[in-house]
Amino acid sequence: MSDGNESPASQDHDTTRTDAMPDPDMQCAGFRQARLARKTALIEDYVELIDDLLNDGQEARQVDIAARLGVSQPTVAKMLVRLEADGLVTRRPYRGIFLTEAGHDMARQSRERHHTVERFLRALGVSEANARIDAEGMEHYVGTETLDAFRHALDAGLADFLESSLKNN
Repeated sequence: MSDGNESPASQDHDTTRTDAMPDPDMQCAGFRQARLARKTALIEDYVELIDDLLNDGQEARQVDIAARLGVSQPTVAKMLVRLEADGLVTRRPYRGIFLTEAGHDMARQSRERHHTVERFLRALGVSEANARIDAEGMEHYVGTETLDAFRHALDAGLADFLESSLKNN
């Protein structure tokens, strides 16, 4: 018989664990993917920004990149050395920074991921400003299967469905 002073843990507690640890291989793959995404996120941000500056008719200069990313020029200089070594950019004295074909491909893919994530967030009712900011962070961590699911849901009319269901409630 209970005196009412039992801790919640000792009361009728369901011992079936619904949040069981994932399979070790699956967990390892998830952590590996997250580490890789963190490593490539910064590179993709630089490449996408350089592409944006060039597409806007501006020169991609170290000073402009530093200002837009909120980092120091020496930080940008170090990253540009890495991007050049990775074959993503070329630098021409007094002419700025340019993307290689591989750099253009990376920028395009990153922009497509960003656009898909942003559209998905907007379909969920997230404001335009927050969707843009959140998509900037999320785009690097969303896998291909998830992006395909986002695209499929959007193509199937997710935004219209959610909008009509919100109006009906």
